[in-house]
Amino acid sequence: MSNTYGYVRVSSREQNEDRQMMALQELVEMKNIYVDKQSGKDFNRPQYQKMMRKLRKDDLLYVKSIDRLGRNYEEIQNQWRILTREKKIDIVVLDMPLLDTRRGKDLMGTFLSDIVLQVLSFVAENERTNIRQRQAEGIAAAKARGVKFGRPSIDTPEQFGKIVSLWENKKISSQTAASQCGMSESTFYRRVRIYRDHKKEMGDKESFNI
Repeated sequence: MSNTYGYVRVSSREQNEDRQMMALQELVEMKNIYVDKQSGKDFNRPQYQKMMRKLRKDDLLYVKSIDRLGRNYEEIQNQWRILTREKKIDIVVLDMPLLDTRRGKDLMGTFLSDIVLQVLSFVAENERTNIRQRQAEGIAAAKARGVKFGRPSIDTPEQFGKIVSLWENKKISSQTAASQCGMSESTFYRRVRIYRDHKKEMGDKESFNI
């Protein structure tokens, strides 16, 4: 007996999959809908791979749009071939009725589906390329405005030398010392190494800031 499946993908955990889910729930049982929250650059996605292991000949797979399947032109083509020719399942792309392998299984129908698939998968990859370019341009513009990326640096407190001295003399623990400096223990140890190197170069002066 054949089964019906649905596949949903969003690019990140912050994105909402409700629109895709609503479209698929009318056609597929919830237990057979697989959801990945991951980039579409390749098909190494846990839920997609889990679904692939479930698929059997004559099963039916629904996706909302071709870019939900993936965004890499060559890999979309390759996966489509694996699904339709090796797994021998049918695929329906809801946003593009021409991509419904249940229809037109004659030569002309297959030819038209192949053309539509090539065009749409090319568009999907081109959009992914444009997104990367827009991101790079946005980051460059932000840096030009003085926006800093990455973790904010942790200032070294003025009393750092006294705290280190108490710690070195075993009057406080490393955990307490780090807490008083507003740092993690690993950051505290790293700053202590820098502090000691600084003292060797500058002598025993209190002034110290990183």
